[in-house]
Amino acid sequence: MTLVQIILAVILILGGAFFLTVSALGLLRLPDFYARTHAVGKSETLGTILTLFGLAVYNGWGLSTFKILFIIFFVLIASPTATHAIARAALRSGLEPWTKKKQDGEEIKEES
Repeated sequence: MTLVQIILAVILILGGAFFLTVSALGLLRLPDFYARTHAVGKSETLGTILTLFGLAVYNGWGLSTFKILFIIFFVLIASPTATHAIARAALRSGLEPWTKKKQDGEEIKEES
């Protein structure tokens, strides 16, 4: 195992840990289900993939590396699909998105 391989693996794993931390903070801090689902769906997938790539680089070429790449493939397909299905089921069941309200109870119409 070379020094470059170790450094690349550490960078990938730390990048994955960063995105997984952002995912956890988004889950705790965002106001409604849809915003939380968006934050977790995007950053959790990227964090998991980066972490697993870091493990694959650290491991070198072997059977376990191919298993890790196989897991990455399934995470890449399953995680966004599951997030979309859950959000769509919530919308179809009638869960309304959060809207910011004024002090007197009137809704603020934000223009983009």
